[in-house]
Amino acid sequence: MTTGQQAGTEPKPAILVITSQVVRGGISGRGITFALERLGHPVWFLPTVLLPWHPGQGPGTRITADVKTFSALVEDLIASPKLGEIGGIVTGYLGDPAQAEPVAALIRAVKQANPKALHVCDPVMGDHMGETGRLYVPKATAEAIRDHLVPLADIVTPNSFELGWLTGRTIDSETQALAAARSLKADRVLVTSSPALRRNSIANLLVTGRHAIVAEHAAVPNPPNGTGDLMSGLLLAWLLAGASDETALVRAAASTFELVARSVKKGADELLFAEEQGSVAKPMALVSTRRVMELVGRG
Repeated sequence: MTTGQQAGTEPKPAILVITSQVVRGGISGRGITFALERLGHPVWFLPTVLLPWHPGQGPGTRITADVKTFSALVEDLIASPKLGEIGGIVTGYLGDPAQAEPVAALIRAVKQANPKALHVCDPVMGDHMGETGRLYVPKATAEAIRDHLVPLADIVTPNSFELGWLTGRTIDSETQALAAARSLKADRVLVTSSPALRRNSIANLLVTGRHAIVAEHAAVPNPPNGTGDLMSGLLLAWLLAGASDETALVRAAASTFELVARSVKKGADELLFAEEQGSVAKPMALVSTRRVMELVGRG
């Protein structure tokens, strides 16, 4: 019996996380890994780049494996006889555009070993800074994510700027976000920081082939980085646990909101995963939900 596993319960599937790693802080791979393990999932973690901290906290050394070495490591993983234990994949930040093709090969290998495995693509490439937003990765990296990883995703989790960039559309309203999300053709698209109907609110719009659901909560001023990473990982975890789309969305949004609010209240410049880990497992925050529309098929 696995440590911490209760008698009579099935072990949770492993989740493969492919994104950046920082030495200090809770963004990206460190935050996702902690949250998933807190929920009982074993994690395989493939870093795409090593940074001392989030770039927003100041310049630092960037270590990225050369493409030949990175590809060789991926080939080792593809050849693993344990690949079938992976039930979910989260791809995020790439350190080099050339990483996209070997990562795509690894995704295909996992799905061949376990056809039920779900791939969440968090297209980490830009944000809303400035009047029109900006890419904070090289254009070639953004294009590699768009061309190699998004098409393999069961779930895509862009923020509204990334959604606009991926689809070539303007995202100024909920209606525009919904139309753009459907154009991606993924089974599910979660638009984080979707245009909210209420002032001073954050909206997370989950679009599937049949419905569109919004989870909305109050905005927290000056939040730490890493909220998008956390939402992606938690949504996947709850879906793998068998939760409905709405339940998975609400639980992921509530945990993220509560963790952000508690971290900001304590004056932290990073999400306090260890100190406030109860927010990951059993959040108390209330999140309002509403159905945007119901569709029988995809338009």
